[in-house]
Amino acid sequence: MKKQIYYRAVFYIIGLLILAMGLTLNTKAGLGVSPIISVSYSTSEIFGCNFGDMTMVLYCIFVAVELVLHFVRGRTSPQKNQKLILLMDILQIPLSLIFTRFLNLFGSFLPDFSSGADNWNDHFPLRLLVLILAIVCTGVGAAMSLSMRIVPNPGDGIVQTIADCIHKNVGFTKNCFDLLNITITITLGLLLADHLVGVGIGTVLAVIGVGRVIALFQHFAGKKMAALSGIAIS
Repeated sequence: MKKQIYYRAVFYIIGLLILAMGLTLNTKAGLGVSPIISVSYSTSEIFGCNFGDMTMVLYCIFVAVELVLHFVRGRTSPQKNQKLILLMDILQIPLSLIFTRFLNLFGSFLPDFSSGADNWNDHFPLRLLVLILAIVCTGVGAAMSLSMRIVPNPGDGIVQTIADCIHKNVGFTKNCFDLLNITITITLGLLLADHLVGVGIGTVLAVIGVGRVIALFQHFAGKKMAALSGIAIS
């Protein structure tokens, strides 16, 4: 049992680190970022703020929305584990603080691969390679951390919460939530910067690619990880 807990914690922590690396690489390719971080990234670029700090603010908003939705849902449809659900929501805040510090850490030493590029296609092969690596890391990190069923990243937690409340599957809800984030990001860019900020081919590839990476990783490594960590596969 202790060995299983150890594996579960290790897989969870490594997954979050890989996820943070993937999201950071996504911002460094300069081809458009993943929808889930597009709002915080565009805001940080437009106002000259720290990307990790803006992501922390966004995550806190996500958690606040989760708490409200779970509270309302608990009043209309009481659940035995309501207190545990709310606790898991609240625990996402300290997780977000740690996670966003790693975004800043990785961002401080990873180079900006779009630096010096006057056009979107300058250094395109290298930037595309970085983008692909970012998508792979994001998918692998998300798969590892989510499958351990501990405290979810707020970006994943809010999608699950909304899916539960509207009684739709997570995949459909994720697509709708990504579209909402992209719409907000486009609006912010056009209104405040007169051009798109953070949205590009990388955004489209992230929408398509991250889910496929998660599915592939779960297919090849999911059962092995579940066995080592004692997680029951439904």
